[in-house]
Amino acid sequence: MKLELQEPYAPRPTTFIELWQHGGWKMKVYGISYRRERPRPQLVEAAKRIARERLPSVTGDETYGVGFLGIHDGRGGNWIFVDWWADENVLHHHLYQSSDQEPERFEYVTPSGLMACVFELRVIVGEQQAWIDTVLANPAGPGIEAYLERRAV
Repeated sequence: MKLELQEPYAPRPTTFIELWQHGGWKMKVYGISYRRERPRPQLVEAAKRIARERLPSVTGDETYGVGFLGIHDGRGGNWIFVDWWADENVLHHHLYQSSDQEPERFEYVTPSGLMACVFELRVIVGEQQAWIDTVLANPAGPGIEAYLERRAV
């Protein structure tokens, strides 16, 4: 089977946008963009709206109220992922997609089995390492604030 690429691979700008807080949650917000330095502002706002709807209430020891949002202003479509840490070492991951024609109308696509593209994995893997270094394997003990200060990119 021959694989033909639509275009040669090129890294995409991936940036930390902000530490966003809502309803007891502290979320690192990252942007990935195909043809721009940062995702369009309306996509960032859509991600926050989706996160407000998706994030559970922060209760008990199983959810720590920390995680990250990814906004990918992509080629041919847009992606948002909402991720948070729970149960010590478990990452919850929820994925949404919109078309170029309707960039602010996102559809929940997690049940489809889609997880992430290579550009989004950069953020996810960076956040995994940040969680290990600052929470799971931190000699000083779990450091949620240290995790929030650490950037994946």
